[in-house]
This record gives sequence, structure tokens and C-alpha cells, in this order.
Amino acid sequence: MSNLKMKEAALVYLDRSGGLQKFINDCKYYNDSKQSYAVYRFNILINPSDIVELDAELGNHILHHPVKAAEVFQSVCFIAVKTLSLIGQLQTETQINIVLKLTHLPALPSYSLNFCEFPLDYTSQRFYMMQGIVIAMTTVTKYTQGARFLCSDDACPLSEGFQYIRVHAPGATESATVRNDFLCNLCSSSLQEDRKFRVLGDKQIVEIITAKALHAFQGHSNNQPFRFQSFTIFLRDELVNKMSIGNEYKIIGIPTCVKSLQTSVCIEANSITFCNPKVPSGISDNFRCLLSLISSSCWKFTAILANVFASHIVPPGTYNFLKLCLLMSLVQTSDSNKELEDCLDILIITSDTLLVDRLLNYSINLVPRGIRHPVSTEIFPTLFRNNYGTGAVSIQAGSALLAKGGICFIGDLSSYKKDKLEQLQSVMESRSITVYIPGKKFGDDSNQQTTFPIQCSFWSFVDMDSSSRKNMQKTNTLIGQMDCSLIPANLVEVFGLLINCNESSPCHQFLPTVHHTLKKAIDPEGLLYLASKQFTTEDFEKLLAFAKNLNVEFSLEAERMVHGYYLASRRIRTDSICGSKLSASALKYLISLSEAHARLNIRNKVLKEDVLIAVLLFETSLTLKYGATAFCVAPNAVFPFELYNEEYLEQRDIYLTQCQQQLLQFIATYGPGTAVFASDE
Repeated sequence: MSNLKMKEAALVYLDRSGGLQKFINDCKYYNDSKQSYAVYRFNILINPSDIVELDAELGNHILHHPVKAAEVFQSVCFIAVKTLSLIGQLQTETQINIVLKLTHLPALPSYSLNFCEFPLDYTSQRFYMMQGIVIAMTTVTKYTQGARFLCSDDACPLSEGFQYIRVHAPGATESATVRNDFLCNLCSSSLQEDRKFRVLGDKQIVEIITAKALHAFQGHSNNQPFRFQSFTIFLRDELVNKMSIGNEYKIIGIPTCVKSLQTSVCIEANSITFCNPKVPSGISDNFRCLLSLISSSCWKFTAILANVFASHIVPPGTYNFLKLCLLMSLVQTSDSNKELEDCLDILIITSDTLLVDRLLNYSINLVPRGIRHPVSTEIFPTLFRNNYGTGAVSIQAGSALLAKGGICFIGDLSSYKKDKLEQLQSVMESRSITVYIPGKKFGDDSNQQTTFPIQCSFWSFVDMDSSSRKNMQKTNTLIGQMDCSLIPANLVEVFGLLINCNESSPCHQFLPTVHHTLKKAIDPEGLLYLASKQFTTEDFEKLLAFAKNLNVEFSLEAERMVHGYYLASRRIRTDSICGSKLSASALKYLISLSEAHARLNIRNKVLKEDVLIAVLLFETSLTLKYGATAFCVAPNAVFPFELYNEEYLEQRDIYLTQCQQQLLQFIATYGPGTAVFASDE
């Protein structure tokens, strides 16, 4: 009686939810094909909340005994097919394969599978929700959805018909569905598969890790040991190719134990949802108060941010130019699924690699996808022979894909070999990488290739004092140009910002750094400056998380200024032999820098003041690459004074206003519409 009641409730739910009409339409497709199948597969969408409200027992069955619940719906659907004559070829109930697709699970701890907690429950064969980042996936292969078997004894009544139907069950291997040792229940003769009735489906295997595991790639562990393990997700049929490497997903599935695999716990996926991160409602009270106090200036807030940023790594007032660039790169990261087109790549030339390394390592921990590339692994995707016995090739993510929407810190550029540097240059130019899969090597008839977009910013540095660098000194012929002969010139060009941080540069102050290092050695955990107490790491995390989600647009005068500067700068950096030294990507960097400065100021509108900072940063980088031009920018133009108090901030504003007038004059002289431009330009 209980089973009959659940069947009635299942029929009522199908009717109310529209599932019955969808089932009828699916049956029409099978019936019109005029082809006999061993198995007819149907997806039924289940809303647990609605079905529990309709019938608690059926809802409990679906959540905790999904295999038995599928049998209830199988019986209802078979009766519907026979009663309404929906599929003429269907003979037995076992030919109907019902897959219950859940919209969600109850928001209760018992329905969540935490990868960091052991032991895991994979014996109950019920639904769990898990969340993780895709780190590897295989190519798509085939699996057996269902097969028809017949008794080998011709005299046996079960040597014909559809009495022996094998259907794939969650967690089952291919050998569990199809093999040659099945026996007839009536005469004990061996069963033989009728291969022309085998139904194949698509299968893909994905590996995921919990987001907490990314701490292992961020260069810190808070002195606390932790363990993480990847988990295997089986995607079948309509779920194939629904996941991308580097993205984070919520997965509803059934954990199973597959002893033949190296990872003992696998998940048979039921549904997949892309994770949309929560956007903070605002910034901290300390930053909000500061912003209100200096709201009359478009430049003071970001100057103070750079001044106090990472005050437990470097003393306030030092490395301000570099810290502002890092903050602008961080605020251009993205947590959403949209393409990241506003990358800000940074290359630092320094003689103090230890301090720069600490500063960059601290900075990448302020965003969810800040990845420090381990030297023992690959930056870009690589191929491996998978461990699942399916014949598919496994594509491992690499650091760049794991840093999707964030920052990939690749360390000292001079430590990489020539082929790796060439690959890096190619990827940064195209913002994509193509993985070639040789069919002959991996047991396939044809070669394949897969292209992945690279949606992260790259940070790196070069050691000025390296032994190879000292043996490659060259004489600069242009004023302001930096000697970057240690790495290929084409690679230097693809980095949007080239920053000079050595003892002769404005961002390097030797004595304050020495005092800071000595104090930290005496008291490693101590807060040495008031700024460290007023503006904490958590405050900066909240600020960046809020600011990077702001939708910004250019004001008309800001748009004219950025395009005017680009065209004027392109004009004066063009010669008849080498052509223009400014590529089309230069305009993208200028726009991205302008947007970043507006976001750091918690504004939705890009103003001409934002464009000025972008131009000064970009022109300083161009001078280091190619030398100075008619628009001559001082190396310390962005921070011409040491920021001690309000008076120095006012002096900086006056200085930047003068720079803005010089920029407008430069655009008026060399920009579009002037005599300098040719008629075709």
C-alpha cells in the first residue's frame, strides 16, 4: 500500500510540475524514430521542496534512497506508456531508464559533502551537494547506458524478448553493465549480449578540489598543517562539457566507492551549477571614513592606500609606485564567469628580490584566485594518461588556469628556460593556449586539439644582481631606457607595466627598509606602525572585493583624453624602420588602468583624473622600455613627495594638476587633428 501511495504521489507531481507533458513529448521522439532500443532514457526534473510538501515519504525516498525512488517513477512511466500507447516498440518495464534530476538539496549540513572532513560517507548511495574547482578533465568517451542480453540456449523461452536488460547504475563501472559471465535465471545457461541493441552515451571524468585547497598555491599556510585531496566527478550525457577547467561549481551527486581507481571516492554527478560568489555590501568603516574626509580630491585616497598597503611587509612610504600598481592589478580581477579582458600584467626589475617576493606573495592572498606558481609544476595545461581505464586523455590545469579571474605569480623570470619564456610570450599575446592531443600516442584514431582562454594577470620579477645579468651589461643609448637584456625584448613588451625597483629608483628607500627589517626580526608578530592597526589586511580584502565588482564607465572627457594620448604617443613612437612601438593592446592597458584607478576610488565613473594616473604609470613603463620622448615623465611623477601629512598630499595634487595640463598640451600638439598627423591618420 505504501508503494502504491508513492506511485500515486509521483503521478500527481508529474502532472502538476509539467513533467508528464515533457515525458509524453520525449516518448513521441522515441516512437517517431521507429527504432527499437534496449533502453529508453528519460530525465525527470525534481524539486525536493515541492515533492516533500506533496508527499513526505516519496520526498524522503528521493533524497535518501534515489535508486528505489527511480523505480517508483519507472513504474508510473511504464503504465503511462502502455495506457496512452506512447511507444509502440516498448515491451518491458526494465527498458525504461529513469534519471531523477534534482534542482537543489535542503540547506542542511547533513546534505553537504565536505572534502576536508574524513571519513566520507560513500556507502549510503544518496544525494549530497559538494563544491569545488575543476583542476583536470578528460576528453569525452563513450559508455554503455543499457544493453540487451539473451539466453544462449535456443530452447529457453528467455532466448528472445527483452527480459534481460542491463542499465548503468550510479557508480558502476563498464564491466558491471556489460560482461560475459551473466547466467540465465531459468536454465542457468550463459547470457549473450545482442550488440545491435546496445545504447551508448557520453562520459567525461573531472577532478575537483575544494576552494580551501588553493591556500596550498598561495605561498602560505598560517603555520597550520592541512591536507587536501582531489575528487573524481563522473559526468554523463547532457552534463558532458558543462564544466570548464578553473571554474568553481556546486555539484549534486551520489558518492560511490570504486576500488579499481586510485582515488577511492568518486561522485556520480546529477546536476551542476556555476558558483556565483557573494559581493560584499561595502567597504570597512575605516576606509569609508577616510574616503569621506578626502572626497574633494580624486587622487588622495589611492595615494594613502598605496602608502599604508602591506605595512607589515614594507614600511609605509616605501615602494608606493609598485604598491599602487599591485592594487590596481588586484582590483581588475574578477570572481564571475565573464571573460577577464582587463588584465594588468606586471614585470618588476629589482635588486631586492626577497622583499619584492614577499610583497607580491602577500598581495596575491588578498584575492580568491591569487596563485603562486610552484616551480615543480607547469604554468599551462599539460596532458597525462588518465588513471580510469577509459582510454581518455586527462588535461591538467596548470597554474594559469587555476588563477582564472585572478593573479598568477610566476616568480623570477630569469629562472625559466628559453622554451618556457617563448610559450609565456605567445600565451600573453593571444590570451589563449591550445593543447594538442596526438591520437597515436593516446590510442585514438585522430588528433585533437582544445583551446583554453587564459583569463588572469601575470606577475613576475627579474633579479638585477643575477650572475648572468652582470655578464650581459649593455650601454643604453636612449635616455631613461632600462637594460632588460637578460630576458627577450618581445617578452618585456607583452607585460603591460614594467617597474624599476632598485636602489636608484624613487620607489626604493634604503634606510626605512633596514629599520623595518631589524624591528621585524626582534618582534615578528608586532604591529610596528599605526597604519597597520587602522587599516588591516581584512580591510584591504573587503575593499578589493567590493571595488572590483563596481561597473564603471568613462566620462566623455576621460574617453577623449585616453584616446588622444594613445594616438599622440603612438605617433611620436613610430619610425620608418621599425614602425610603431605601441601595439593595439596598449590602448586596452590604458583603459584598464583608468578603470582600476576609478574602482580603487570607489567610483562608477572614470574621470580625466583617473586617466592622468593611468598615463603617468604607462608612460613611465614605456620610458623604461624604449626611452623618453617629447612627453617626458619623471620617474617619480606619481609620487613626487614623501606622504607624511595633509600638506604633502596637497602639494601632490598641485603637482598632478600641472601634469594634467602638460598632458593636454601634449595631446593638443601631437594628437589627432593636429598638423603632426598625416591625412590618412
